[in-house]
Amino acid sequence: MEKDLRDRTLDELEKLVVSLGQKKYLAGYLFKFIHTQHGRDLAALSTLSKAFRAQLVEHGHFISHLKTIDTLTDADGSAKYLFELADRERMETVLLPEEDRRTLCVSTQVGCPMGCVFCATGRIQFRRNLTAGEIVDQVDTVEEHAGRITNLVYMGMGEPLLNYDAVLKSIRILNHSAGKNIGIRHITISTSGIAPAIERLADEEIRPRLAISLSAPTDALRSKLMPVTHKYPLAELLEAVRKYQARTGQRVTFEYVLIDEVNDSVTHARLLVKLLRGLMYNVNLIEHNPFSGCAFTGSSRPRIQRFAATLKDAGVETTIRLRLGQRIKAACGQLQAGYDPRAQSKRE
Repeated sequence: MEKDLRDRTLDELEKLVVSLGQKKYLAGYLFKFIHTQHGRDLAALSTLSKAFRAQLVEHGHFISHLKTIDTLTDADGSAKYLFELADRERMETVLLPEEDRRTLCVSTQVGCPMGCVFCATGRIQFRRNLTAGEIVDQVDTVEEHAGRITNLVYMGMGEPLLNYDAVLKSIRILNHSAGKNIGIRHITISTSGIAPAIERLADEEIRPRLAISLSAPTDALRSKLMPVTHKYPLAELLEAVRKYQARTGQRVTFEYVLIDEVNDSVTHARLLVKLLRGLMYNVNLIEHNPFSGCAFTGSSRPRIQRFAATLKDAGVETTIRLRLGQRIKAACGQLQAGYDPRAQSKRE
């Protein structure tokens, strides 16, 4: 996708424009056309000369765009978009309107290699990483359809920190003041716990918020729910978080999916408090969302409330996340983009 202009930062566009013998400032017109005017066709970019537009096309440059296959809306206001990519792979994006903000949950991979047992996406064979342009275009396309996006969460299909370079590049594009200008404190990367990448993130010049999916307070239980634990046990993961916080001074969010009578007892809550002692953090409790073939059920409201109360009594800032989009299979852990895990080997 090296010819895709949507996949380039402003600095990269400036270098491209200069390499074609044009004035550097013209890159700004290209960047704004793509990211603030929803431009897709270079022929419509009238602020550039016809000769320069023809030159871009002659060199094979283009502006990619996602094909919207379907849009589903829920009575709670959320919406799920099914997109098809140029190679006919598919992924989903979710819009979550909440009072004065509009959050977009973007995908970073087609499928997911992590295999978390409580997540529908984890049952899909990993197919490929998304490019930065494909990540950015989720925002561009949804904005064109539904209006300004104020917050981004890299929490859709895939593990963001296994597509590190494209994810960070997309954040630089979306955060840039000449484009979408989405504030860095309004952007969150959610990871299952790729310890080396967490440490690497601490050294970036831009620092989005960091959320870590935990969902268990011990290695024995977490390894059954999240296979990543075998590679990065809790001790190694939390050591990476300590280093991250030592360098950045930033609090992290720990996400905890509550599964009935699996990880939701008062004892589990107390072990969680003990595990995270000494860190700067808050906890988001996520109700497990059902999907076909999953043996788990979500915790009952009384069990969720007891778990939350135990954390709060220990002084932990705790939020219970509402089940937005469940009726359209857009809630956390439900994204499958229409893939049938049983038919993966049959797909061309």
